[in-house]
Order: sequence, then C-alpha cells, then structure tokens
Amino acid sequence: MRDPIELEIFKNIFHSIAEEMGAALRRTAFSPNIKERRDYSCALFDDDAQVIAMGDHMPVHLGSMPMSVQTAIKTCELNPGDMVMLNDPFRGGTHLPDITLVAPVYIKGKRPDFYVASRAHHADVGGTYPGSMGLCREIYQEGFRIPPVTLVRGGKMDRDILALLLNNVRTPDEREGDLGAQIAACNTGAARLREVCQRYGLAHTRRNAADLLEYSEAIMRAFLRQVPKGVYAAEDFMDNDGISDKPIKIAVTLRFGKDVTVDFTGSDPQVEGSINAVEAITYSACFYVFRCLLAEDVPATAGLMRPVKVIAPEGTIVNAKPPAAVAGGNVETAQRIVDVLLRAFAKALPDKIPAASSGTMNNLTIGGTDPRSGQPFAYYETLAGGMGARPTKAGVSGVHTHMTNSLNTPAEALEYAYPLRVRRYSLRRNSGGAGKYSGGDGVVREIEVLTDADVTLLSERRTHGPWGLNGGKDGKPGEAHLVKDGNAKKLNGKFSMRMKKGERIRVESPGAGGWGK
Repeated sequence: MRDPIELEIFKNIFHSIAEEMGAALRRTAFSPNIKERRDYSCALFDDDAQVIAMGDHMPVHLGSMPMSVQTAIKTCELNPGDMVMLNDPFRGGTHLPDITLVAPVYIKGKRPDFYVASRAHHADVGGTYPGSMGLCREIYQEGFRIPPVTLVRGGKMDRDILALLLNNVRTPDEREGDLGAQIAACNTGAARLREVCQRYGLAHTRRNAADLLEYSEAIMRAFLRQVPKGVYAAEDFMDNDGISDKPIKIAVTLRFGKDVTVDFTGSDPQVEGSINAVEAITYSACFYVFRCLLAEDVPATAGLMRPVKVIAPEGTIVNAKPPAAVAGGNVETAQRIVDVLLRAFAKALPDKIPAASSGTMNNLTIGGTDPRSGQPFAYYETLAGGMGARPTKAGVSGVHTHMTNSLNTPAEALEYAYPLRVRRYSLRRNSGGAGKYSGGDGVVREIEVLTDADVTLLSERRTHGPWGLNGGKDGKPGEAHLVKDGNAKKLNGKFSMRMKKGERIRVESPGAGGWGK
C-alpha cells in the first residue's frame, strides 16, 4: 500500500530536480532562443528509461524525449560520466535543431539506476538556410544529422565529436555554449538524484519512482472511465507543405473501451515539403492532450500512457519515413495533431473542450552576417497567437499554446544580439472568433533587417482560421507581409527569401476560435 503523503513528497522532489535542471540550462546558455524564449526541456527517467518527472517546459519535447533516451541506451554503452548526444528525428528526435543529451546516473552497482536528459532548440545546425528551418524536400538539406554518439566520456568532452558538429554550423561559439549549458543541466540532475538517494536510500527512492508510474496510470484510467464509451472521429487539414498548394489531411479515430486507442489511419501520406511529423512527435501530441484533460495535478510520467495505444501508420504525415524533410513537423504538424485530437474529444466531452487555438508556431528565422562583428548570425523565434475560447471563459490573447510553452524574445534582447530592429509589436485586435466566449487575439510582429539577410517563415492557419466550437466563429487566419518602400506585399505562409537592408517582415498570427453562439 503506497503512502500518499510520501508519494506526494517524491513527486515534488523529482519535479523540482527537473525544474532545477532547466534553470541551470537557461542561466548558462548563450543563445537568446534558450536564455529568453526558454526553448528547452529536461526530464528524469528510471533505469528502464521510463520518464518519472518532467519540468514544466516544452510539451513537444517532453512527450518525445523518452524515445531519444531509449535509443541512446540501446546504441551506446553509457559508463559513469558519459553523455550521449543525438538529434536524429528517425531515432527518437523531433527535428534537427533539437539536440538531446542523455546521461546515466550511477548510485550503486554496475548499471545505471536513473537517467537524466536535456533537450534544447539550437538556433542553427547547418543546412541550406540560416536557422535550419527553411523549405526543404529531404532531411539532408535541413542540417547536420546526429546519430547517438558519446559526446562526453568519463566527464571529459570528446573534442573530435564536438569539432565535427561545430564545423557544420553557422554559429559555432553559440552552439558550443548552449551544449555546455545542456551538459551543466544533466550534471545538476545527476547530482540531485545522488543526494536524494543518499538521504532516503536507493531502494526507497526507486520504489517511490515506480509507485509514481502506477499512480499516474490509475489517475488516467479513472479519467477514461468518465468518457462515454464509443468511437469518436475527426479530421483537420494543414494548409499545404510549402511545395504545392494541396491541403494535407490528418484524421483520427478514438475508440474508448477499457483502454483507449488513438488511430491516425486515414491521414494523408507523407509529403514533399518539410512538415512531415515523425512517430515521436505524434506520440508527444497524444501525451500532451491526454495529460491536459486530467483535472488532477498528476505527475507527468510514463504511467499516463499505459492505457493509451497510439496507431500512426508508417509513411504518413504523422509517421514519416526517411529521407523526409521534418523541420516543420515538430512545430506545425504537432499543433494540428493536437487540434484534431481535441476536435474528436469535443464529441465525447462537449462541455470540457476549448475551441481551436492559433494552431501554428509561426516559425521565423533570419540569418546573415552581422556587420558589427563580421560573424554569421542566426535568429529564430516562434510567435504567439490566440488561445481558443473555453466552455466557461474567453481565450487568452498573445500567448504560446499547446505544443509550445515558450516565451517571446524581448525587443531589447533581440536588438542587442542581432542586427535587427523591432518596428512593431502588438496584439492583433479583433482577430479572435466571436461567440458566447470569444477567442484570443493573435499578435503583430514587424522586424526590420539592418543588413542583407535570408528570411524564412514556416507557418499555418493561413488558408482557414482556427475553428470555433458550439456555434462560435472561426478565428482570423494569419498573414505575412514584406514591407518595402512604404508598400506591403502579401507573402505565403511558408517561404524563404533574401531581404535587403532596411526592409521589414511583418507577421500577423492567427486569432483563435470562439466558443458558443
């Protein structure tokens, strides 16, 4: 019989370790994308690579990170003081800019007792476009692809492995600094786990970790019993893949019985453009949605998904095969997978599901040579939008939603770090859908380039706005414009182009759907 008080204590101990890992990463990172936007995630795992705690970081990272940890363990021999690095989307990663470090934690014995991992979005990992988020047709164009390799051996950096990475990116000093921050995060997590085991004992600590898995599973099963048994289906569409104008369907069927099956059969085949999602992304989106539906403050462990079976047919937009381009799958398709899951749940739980949020991360990258230093720069940011109206209240305006939990880059930090100037930053008034409760408004972000630069945008919800629910109106679709000589030229939702000094890029993110008539 588990002790509920002790279980709550260990839940908070493990969670606080993951949070402290994140704080160490943020404070020691070099890039504004990590220091300011907090585009990173940290987590703890038991000796079977089952997640036992996650920081309150990026949902798209956290649900997929266990696959990276499992791949690292299977591929590399992890001795004390070692750390494995990887970013391969087809081996547990998400997209190439997200680099994961995995470290074993030895307490006693000859095998790891725990694992810790940190994942961070690096503002450039090479490839065709600065920022590594452009329109590509295969993964080889998107950047430097890293299989599981041992970056740190016995506490010492493998300089050859590091040199190989740094020689293939545009901003090597920033990359080395951010990797060092990830190493610090993993060392922090390992140190804290050792302290916990020293205080409570290894066996006691591991038993409570196992109990947390069972506790999470029990809470999820209790929720599933409240859902009316039956079959609920929905579909939604991506605007296009950036190569053609054809919409791409994502379909899901939820089958509720004793357990639940989430079946994406019927989704369109993988596409030529860079919005393909790998299996880890689809699983992560499911993890996020099911966790959000729980009313309790449940620990985010592997136990949550034990009653949930995910079917993502290989070769489709939700489980692409190599050499598919996947940069946008992590940031755009993940959002649409959440939308379609919520749309299906709305048929089962109509009084609990919100309308669609902005449904895009509006990925903006700008890169070139900084005239102040003569060195390359790469700026990356996701832009906020509207939150969907809820059954009891309006949506929030200008906020990152669902699979992104990041912040904006403050104008001061952006202008200090890059040859860019923020000309406008405001809410996009009246872009949220009307209803009994209105959807949140999007934002307007207009940036002037102070030197010639390559600019890319990967965004969605440009063809159709985020949907409303129960009679609520759709949110306003997003837009992008090139502002030149006082004139604004409308751009596609996905593009790569060369901008001249003094020109501006203006992105207007979608508003969210309204709820109720």
